[in-house]
Amino acid sequence: MFRILVIDDQADVRAMIAILLRVQRFEVVEASNAPEALAAFAAASFDLAIVDIFLDGKNGIDVIMALRARVPDLPVVAISGMTARDFLPGSLELADVVCLQKPFRPNQLACAIETARASVARGVAALAAG
Repeated sequence: MFRILVIDDQADVRAMIAILLRVQRFEVVEASNAPEALAAFAAASFDLAIVDIFLDGKNGIDVIMALRARVPDLPVVAISGMTARDFLPGSLELADVVCLQKPFRPNQLACAIETARASVARGVAALAAG
């Protein structure tokens, strides 16, 4: 089963995302902060992460970088109440992170997940070919 790590410090947002994903038959693990997220990521494998850019006490970009340090081709959807793309540095390791602005509709989340998966798959295929 496809496993998704959802990291958001707002319980209602995290719960809404988890419900939407479970209805789509994804296995979901929720984390309310960076330490919980990193512990969950160390304990199990994930196929994708949804990361709030503005976590309480920690920058979501730092969390993404920590996850990508362990799994460089991990698909990531960055979410934020502001335009997330404005807060992502222009580094190559974050070039394929898909940004989604809160509030979003269920179909927008589904599209962001598919885009993140496809973007990483294209990157992996390009590395294998080149």
